[in-house]
Amino acid sequence: MGRQNDLLQGTLDMMVLKAVSLGPLHGYGVLQRIQQISGDRLEIQQGSLYPALYRLEHEGWITGEWGQSENNRKAKYYRLSASGRRRLHAETEKWNHMSDAIGAILRATPEEI
Repeated sequence: MGRQNDLLQGTLDMMVLKAVSLGPLHGYGVLQRIQQISGDRLEIQQGSLYPALYRLEHEGWITGEWGQSENNRKAKYYRLSASGRRRLHAETEKWNHMSDAIGAILRATPEEI
């Protein structure tokens, strides 16, 4: 089986959008939330996350605001924008459609062909 960070292109962005949709988070908090929601089955590397956060902010799908973390450190907190909410909805629909199609392929039997 492939490494757990071999994700389909765009999947990381969708997961980040979902994590941020649940409430404002700083970068490390996004990593923790994805790991928590996945039941520790996914672990996103910082080297992948921060370029994704930059890309999503550049696209206008998330907004960032500087604040103070729980450790009294300066941290950028991200929130989902209105266009990010629309993007998350569209990507979720695409993901579900693709997942259904792949599931149908994997469930196929010789008798059905």
